[in-house]
Amino acid sequence: MTDSSTATQYLRLHPDDDVVIALADLALGASVEEVSLQQPVPNGHKVATRDIAIGEPVRKLGQIIGFATTPILSGDHVHSHNLATGNQNLTDEFGNDRKNIKMVPEPERRTFDGIRRNNGAVATRNYIGVITSVNCAVTVARLISDRFRGDALDEFSSVDGVVAVTHGSGCGMSSEGESMDVLRRTLGGFINHPNFASVLVVGLGCEANQISALLEIEGIEISRQVRTLIMQEAGGTAAAVEAGVEIVREMLAEADLVSRTVLPISNLTLGLQCGGSDGFSAITANPALGAAVDLLVRNGGTAILSETSEIYGAEHMLLRRAVTEKVGKDLRALLDWWTEYTARNNTAMDNNPSPGNKAGGLTTIFEKSLGAAAKGGTTDLCAVYKYAEPITETGFVFMDSPGYDPVSVTGQVASGANLICFTTGRGSCFGCKPVPSLKLATNSEMYKRMQGDMDINCGRILDDEIDVQQMGAEIFEHIIACASGAPSKSEMLGYGEAEIVPWNMGAVL
Repeated sequence: MTDSSTATQYLRLHPDDDVVIALADLALGASVEEVSLQQPVPNGHKVATRDIAIGEPVRKLGQIIGFATTPILSGDHVHSHNLATGNQNLTDEFGNDRKNIKMVPEPERRTFDGIRRNNGAVATRNYIGVITSVNCAVTVARLISDRFRGDALDEFSSVDGVVAVTHGSGCGMSSEGESMDVLRRTLGGFINHPNFASVLVVGLGCEANQISALLEIEGIEISRQVRTLIMQEAGGTAAAVEAGVEIVREMLAEADLVSRTVLPISNLTLGLQCGGSDGFSAITANPALGAAVDLLVRNGGTAILSETSEIYGAEHMLLRRAVTEKVGKDLRALLDWWTEYTARNNTAMDNNPSPGNKAGGLTTIFEKSLGAAAKGGTTDLCAVYKYAEPITETGFVFMDSPGYDPVSVTGQVASGANLICFTTGRGSCFGCKPVPSLKLATNSEMYKRMQGDMDINCGRILDDEIDVQQMGAEIFEHIIACASGAPSKSEMLGYGEAEIVPWNMGAVL
């Protein structure tokens, strides 16, 4: 930044950049790096600092974020009217930026207060789940869970609640194939999730996604912790609700017996998300979360980056961190599939960013992806997984998913994430039970306006109160506290059931 009276008005992110970022609404004629603004530029948006010809690349963070579609003059507002994606002419380099990460010695690694299940899995919360096989069972599942709200759980102080995990699928589709495989893998991940002490699976009875097939394919056995209920066999809605309520009551007494104990942080699996991103996401919250991820990985934990369509244009930075050529090629294969998938559905990868992203200053998917990838920190990329596939590697990993937040987080939870960190610039409101979700604001103005929803203000980086690494250390402490039982804002507000959305990949028949 400059040392003049405009010192708080703009930010240069890299010496090679062609733009600076407005840190306030800039008026026509204002001076930025000795350049006079040709138009007013909103807060979070970009200002050109040199003349750029049609077709020339434009750089931010030292990376290409697009190509000029019209002549751009010094002082011009750079946005959708004069910038678009194009061919970056990048070649895949697998593992070129791998690091010899310095792990924290085991005796010095951080711990948290978690819940150890009988099978060895570790939980951050203690819920009972009511999970539906099909949309037709949603009302029954919700009526069952509704009976355990308010003071109904007062005598079960160690139980965090009864959660209805519902969705809009399970029938009107083939009983075999990719769509059903993804749905069953997702539901299986929720049934097996350690944050559920016990689960009741509810179905109608005649659906394509038969409960018996779901459990068999996912290798889940009926037990005291996994019970089933078929509405058509129980006698209809009212009878099924009463039967389900009795089953949950039986589960509660056993679930209440658990207690938290000190456990290694290597038992934490953190899902990384961003939504409602803005021009500050790549400057504050996302790199700060990346710094927290580095700390988590160095302490033996795991972090999951997802949203495949939102690393497009920045994937080269992840490919260079792949631990093996196979891991790099696995990620490349996902991106190739997405290119074909979007074309098949008459869209394209660069149809992103959303209108809200653009209002916040993001212009192209390349620019958005640079910020999204920053959530993954700097350690090696250890593995690549399909949507909702169980995570078995530790360290920094990638799970395939759409960029749509509810679908992406649902897959991460099904894969085993037991905590979510969600960055936002515009103010996304979100939760995904049975997992707590911490919300990280990219700027102080939005944080102050939506403080009831935001857990952490990363805008302090722009306010010159703290640097990215210090902010990352604070986020890391929030993660440990939340994993140990401290409620997130979204939990206190009641978010987390309506936001569960499995990825529906196929045709509705």
